Amino acid sequence: MNAVRTGALLLLPVLSLLLLGAHFFRASFVPLTVACLGLLALLFVRTRWAQLTLQVALALGALEWLRTAWAFASVRAQSGQPYGRLLVILGAVASLTALAAWVLRTRAAREHFRSLR
Repeated sequence: MNAVRTGALLLLPVLSLLLLGAHFFRASFVPLTVACLGLLALLFVRTRWAQLTLQVALALGALEWLRTAWAFASVRAQSGQPYGRLLVILGAVASLTALAAWVLRTRAAREHFRSLR
């Protein structure tokens, strides 16, 4: 697989991890922010365990975005504020993160993470 295709493939997980890290940083969860940045390094570790770790982290990240959407929308609904746009935006971010986890299951990703023995 050529370098441009690999870079394009990994762009979605990079973006998702950066957004998740920014989310945790804004919530003052510095250890989780550091974990997201550390997970970025796993994109360069070409082993099966790195691929699986990234998939699990991104799947959990998508669930975190859904949890956040629920929590924020609940607060806004209770205070009588509109929350539709919030749900659309956070739903899109959750979908992007889930898509990033799925991208790591593709054949091209398996080739990238194939162990170099």
